[in-house]
Order: sequence, then C-alpha cells, then structure tokens
Amino acid sequence: MPGGGRNLVAQAIAAGLVAEYHLFITTSVVGGGKRFFPDGVRLDLELVEERAFDSGLIYALPDPLSRTGW
Repeated sequence: MPGGGRNLVAQAIAAGLVAEYHLFITTSVVGGGKRFFPDGVRLDLELVEERAFDSGLIYALPDPLSRTGW
C-alpha cells in the first residue's frame, strides 16, 4: 500500500472507524517490515474464524471485543 494510503488507514484504525479486519498471513523471513497496527493503538480482538490453506497461508477474522454481542 502506498505511504499515503497506509497513513490514512492508520488514522482510521486509531480513531476506531474500522469495523472488521480480514487478515491473510503468510510466513516469510526478511529483515524487517512495517507494523500492521499503528504505534500506540491497542485493540482487544477475539478470533472468531480462521482457515489454514495447503500453501501455508492463514486467513484470520478477528472481532473487536467491544462489538461482541451486537
């Protein structure tokens, strides 16, 4: 994601405007990277669905605990 888009998403997450996160996780070994969630933002998430694929890819659907019961 281009830097401008990443900053916009970080601001939306920090402001609590993101309702769902669909995460696709793959393993790789590299020297570094960028954090998914912005610095200083703590989210309480509950994993409600996950799926592992033969390729090693993992799909995870976390739900913010504050929304549980909606």
